Amino acid sequence: MLARLWYGQSGWRWWLAPLALLFAMISGIRRYAYRHGWCQSYRSSLPVIVVGNISVGGNGKTPVVVWLVEQLQARGFHPGVVSRGYGGKAPYYPYPLDVTTTPAEAGDEPVLIARRCGCPVVVAPKRAEAVRLLEQRGEVDIIITDDGLQHYGLARDIELVVVDGVRRFGNACLLPMGPLREPVTRLKRVDAILCNGGAPAPGEYAMGLVANEPRRVCDDAPLMAALSTPIDAMAGIGHPPRFFATLTALGYQLDQQVAYDDHHPFARDELVERFASKPLLMTEKDAVKCREFALENWWYLPVSAALPSALLDSLLHKLAESGRVAKGRVGRRS
Repeated sequence: MLARLWYGQSGWRWWLAPLALLFAMISGIRRYAYRHGWCQSYRSSLPVIVVGNISVGGNGKTPVVVWLVEQLQARGFHPGVVSRGYGGKAPYYPYPLDVTTTPAEAGDEPVLIARRCGCPVVVAPKRAEAVRLLEQRGEVDIIITDDGLQHYGLARDIELVVVDGVRRFGNACLLPMGPLREPVTRLKRVDAILCNGGAPAPGEYAMGLVANEPRRVCDDAPLMAALSTPIDAMAGIGHPPRFFATLTALGYQLDQQVAYDDHHPFARDELVERFASKPLLMTEKDAVKCREFALENWWYLPVSAALPSALLDSLLHKLAESGRVAKGRVGRRS
């Protein structure tokens, strides 16, 4: 319902204008308080890169975090990731992930990042607490926060914003009248805007998502032979139609296309009953929640962000110029 209001031409959104005005006042006062020192932000001893957005819904932040981690690792850095851990309920916070951590404890995206990148990941609703733990453990030399553009309790050195290049900003109104967490003018203060799909606006970096070979959900085994079609597809992400369009573009004939809410807690019996007869393709984020009960013919499609190397060069030069990264490390590859 809200998506139709936000991304369509419905005039009903004006009924929500008073709430949007209240949201604008509260968020504006909060930003002002942090900017003028009324509220204190934690400044880490390590450089901090925030990957976020100004709109709700899936824009592709997690693939960007994975890309940054892998690119930094290739240049000899030891990155760590902090996240709120949305969808999980850890026994305590800050909570460091290990190989046994489940999405129920830490959330689906942190588990995906930890498994994909093999880097330290810590979750905490107050991200500064997660950052402090990484500092104390001494395993990392740069920190990436998955989401958190609006989490002003943590100071940052670099801000990256991911924009859905097709949907852009919808009606450009603030919540709940539109999809925006902050006004579009907020983009003037970020270090880089990454346009995921569609045509980038002037000054934006073009970003794409490249599909890798499917892997089996239960054991990560690579697909050795083409799946018999038609197949079923499901997605519990911010914008499921993007995933289904990707599968169609790859040549898959889809029977069921089942969209779930982002971070949906999947139930084994419901999925087995619905997806037992044909091969099933899902997102990697969904796969981490289905691994323990997945059938043999369930597969996931890993995707990787495609971004220009000039982006990382620019970010590292900014960190070097501010003294947060040694200039001798910029451009070095391991």
